[in-house]
Amino acid sequence: MKVALLVLYFAVLIAIGLYCRKHATDVDGFVLGGRSVGPWLTAFAYGTSYFSAVVFVGYAGQFGWRYGIAATWAGIGNALIGSLMAWFILGRRTRIMTRHLDTATMPQFFEKRFGSPSLKIGAAIIIFIFMIPYTASLYNGLSRLFGMAFSIDYSVCILLMAVLTAVYVIAGGYMATAINDFIQGIVMLVGISAVILAVLESKGGFIAALDGLARVTDENYSTPGIFASFFGTDPLNLLFVVILTSLGTWGLPQMVQKFYAIKNEQAIQKGTVISTLFAFVVAGGCYFLGGFGRLFSDQIDIAANGYDSIIPTMLSGLSDGMIALVVILVLSASMSTLSSLVIVSASTLTLDLIKDNFIKNMSEPRQVLMIRGLIVVFIAISAVLALVQYKSSVNFIAQLMGVSWGAMAGAFLAPFMYSLYSKKVTTAACWTCFLFGSILMTANMLIRPDFPAIMQSPINSGAIAMLAGLIIVPLVSAITPAPDKKLVDDAFACYDEKIVVPLSTALNSEK
Repeated sequence: MKVALLVLYFAVLIAIGLYCRKHATDVDGFVLGGRSVGPWLTAFAYGTSYFSAVVFVGYAGQFGWRYGIAATWAGIGNALIGSLMAWFILGRRTRIMTRHLDTATMPQFFEKRFGSPSLKIGAAIIIFIFMIPYTASLYNGLSRLFGMAFSIDYSVCILLMAVLTAVYVIAGGYMATAINDFIQGIVMLVGISAVILAVLESKGGFIAALDGLARVTDENYSTPGIFASFFGTDPLNLLFVVILTSLGTWGLPQMVQKFYAIKNEQAIQKGTVISTLFAFVVAGGCYFLGGFGRLFSDQIDIAANGYDSIIPTMLSGLSDGMIALVVILVLSASMSTLSSLVIVSASTLTLDLIKDNFIKNMSEPRQVLMIRGLIVVFIAISAVLALVQYKSSVNFIAQLMGVSWGAMAGAFLAPFMYSLYSKKVTTAACWTCFLFGSILMTANMLIRPDFPAIMQSPINSGAIAMLAGLIIVPLVSAITPAPDKKLVDDAFACYDEKIVVPLSTALNSEK
């Protein structure tokens, strides 16, 4: 049954990729689906790119173990800040201005918004450096689940996931990814709901499980029932987790780029609701499930096997059918995020670094061919990194993966958001934020013991980098030369364009 479900799942993914070839004939179609993607596909593409196996296996287990049931706050933050507020604040303006400037990537946006080719190159280099290790992290956690379910070597799992993702992304581009994300999103919604019910039932139901969690003791905490409490064991560090995993989406290229492809106003409104509900179920469910990890402490050895062993151990006693669902759930989460990351990486490298800088007058068919070729390269590199980490237990790669989210979000969040709303943002402010975020997180990885105690965690440093950017950009903009007025006015002219809408959308003023 488990093998049959996997084969069916893989067949559907490949069939959709082949079906969507007609949408991937030019750059706009391959990278953005022709900017005609509806609310359901966009919302699910956003959600499935957001939540990967890193969240389900790694973060949910780790933070659930550390903070108890209070880890659910991370999922709630992901829904309210990372989804609802991100769509509300960024969605419309991103769609309008990126179409007006005719940009397909985040580096292109910075170039045309500020008239600065150097900003485009700088942003592309940051994405190139920090995106590859992030893609490698998506394979983490699959080894234990596949070993538990099929007794398959992790190397086979990596190669299988890499090849299948490459086939449907190369064939159908963004549209194939969006449709597959929708299917994968449904699997994630059904899977996480079923898994939570099954795990809690194995412990006597929700009330019994919560009571058992309240009785768990730890020599580091003297407060009775702290793992079943509202704010958990460490509210301050939990807050940093919420900030990094929620606010971070506002500055991640693979997340923001989803707004480029939205079809129309109605799609944005519906997509906001759908995306938020999706995050509540998937992210809230993952962290909620992880909060009960200590109920299985008699089967878990954190010192020997690490936090990644928590969730697989919790699931090991489920039925064969449920385990098969879990494996497909984690594969869905990983493949959907991987496909999104490699499209962003390949398109950024092609359109923002290679085109014009190394190859002049690159034709559109050649650009699409180059993007397809680089997708193969990026997927291959991520698979090799994952294999190296698995075979040799190289901790450096794992550390760099944790740093990448904070570096990209720290570099891009504030410049991108302010650029959509303010005419006063300067090129110097963007450069300052780019350098501050990427250098801070690189230093955190290389000289972590020298950092203040509160910033030694990559999560805390990443959150601080994002929050600092919100201060750096307006401050530096205020003390550096104002941007070219004509360039800025042209960028913002798109917001003043008049359109005719029905009365059901907007009331007119009656005289």
